[in-house]
Amino acid sequence: MMAFNRFTIFKFSQLKIFKRQLSVVSEPQFIGIKSKYTNDLKFINSENYETIPIYRILSASIKNDYPIKLDQDKLLKMYRDMIRISVMDKILYESQRQGRISFYMTNTGEEAIQIGSASALTLDDIVYGQYREAGVLMWRGYRYPQFINQCYSNCEDPGKGRQMPIHYGSKELNFVTISSPLTTQMPQASGAAYALKLNNRDACVVCYFGEGGASEGDAHPAFNFAATLDCPIIFICRNNGYAISTPANEQYRGDGIAARGPGYGIHTVRVDGNDILAMHHVTKVARDYCITNKKPVLIEAMTYRISHHSTSDDSTAYRSIEEINKWNQYSPILRFREYLNIIGLWDDEKESELQKSTLKEFMTEFAIGEKKSKPHWKELFSDVYQDMPPHIEKQMLTMEEHLKEYGEHYPLNDFQPK
Repeated sequence: MMAFNRFTIFKFSQLKIFKRQLSVVSEPQFIGIKSKYTNDLKFINSENYETIPIYRILSASIKNDYPIKLDQDKLLKMYRDMIRISVMDKILYESQRQGRISFYMTNTGEEAIQIGSASALTLDDIVYGQYREAGVLMWRGYRYPQFINQCYSNCEDPGKGRQMPIHYGSKELNFVTISSPLTTQMPQASGAAYALKLNNRDACVVCYFGEGGASEGDAHPAFNFAATLDCPIIFICRNNGYAISTPANEQYRGDGIAARGPGYGIHTVRVDGNDILAMHHVTKVARDYCITNKKPVLIEAMTYRISHHSTSDDSTAYRSIEEINKWNQYSPILRFREYLNIIGLWDDEKESELQKSTLKEFMTEFAIGEKKSKPHWKELFSDVYQDMPPHIEKQMLTMEEHLKEYGEHYPLNDFQPK
C-alpha cells in the first residue's frame, strides 16, 4: 500500500481547491472567436459539414401561400422586363455576329436574378454591377435607345464611345458604370456603403459579382471591409456554374460562395436564382436588414448560364449541348410564365402579343440607333483632365493636322461634326 505523507496530502488538497476555482472563475475568451472547448479532435470537412440550403418559392408543386405578396401590375412588369431582355439579347447578339457591333454578352438564364433583385430595391440604392446586370438597369428605367447607343458607341453614348459594348452606367439611376476587370467594383462598393452609413442615408449598396470573380483578390478585402466596418451592403453572387470556361467545381472547393459569408461575420443566404419570387423576397429582406442594422448581407444566387459567356466564347467546347438543353427546360422565364398561367394572369395569346410588340419596339429603336453618327474624333482627348494639359493638346493638334492632309482616307462622314 502506498504511503501518503503530509506533502502528498497537501498537494491533493490544493488540486481540489484549484479545480473548484476553475469551476467558479470563467476562462478568458479568445478575441474574435465564439467557440466552445471540446476534448474530441475532429477536422471539419465536406463529410461532416451540413451544406447551406437553397431557398426557393416556385417549387414543383406550385401553391399560392407564399411568404410575399406582389400586386398584379408588379408581377406583370417583372415578366415583361424578362421578355424585353431576351428580345434585346437576341438582336444585339446577332448584330455582333454580323459585324455591326464589336462585342456583346447575353443575360440568358439569369433574368430572374436581375429582375427579382432589382424589383426589391429603390432608386436611392446604389448599384455596382459586374457585366450581366442589364435587367437591373431596365427595371430602374433604362430604355432600349440607351442600351443601343452604348453598344453602338454612337454620339448619344454617355461614354462617348470609349467603352466596350455592355459597359453601361447611369448617374440618374444610381448605377455605377461597369468596368471590365473582375471585382474592381467590390471594394469600391464596400467603400460607398460605408459612406452611406456615415451620412445616415436610408439606402444601401448592392454589389453583383460572379462565382469566378469571388476567386479574385479584391473580393476578400471587400467582404472584410464590409463586415468589420458594418457597412449596409448586399453582395449578390451570380453562381451560374461557369467562370467563362472553368466550371464551378474546378473554380473552388467547399460549399460554394455562401459558406464564406459566416467566416467573415456576414449574414448569408443561398437562393434559387432561377426563381424570381424567391430572389425578390430574399433581396427585400436583406435590404431591410442592411438599412436597419447597418450591416452587410451575402446572397448566393444559384443559376445556370444558358448562353455563351460572350460573343468571344463558344461554350460547347467545354460543356455538352445536352446539358444546355436540360437547363433550358427550367429557365427562369418558363418557370415564371408557368406560375402566371396558373394564377390566371397570362396565356398564350398574351405571350404572342408581347413577343411581337416587344420585337417591333426594339427593331424601331435599333434602326434609329444604328444610323446615328460616331462621337467627334476630338472626344478622344477630352474629359480626362478638367484643363487639357499641353502634351494632350499637342497630340490633338497633331491629329488635326494629320486629318487635314490625309482626311480623305478616313470615314470622317461617319463622325459627328464639332
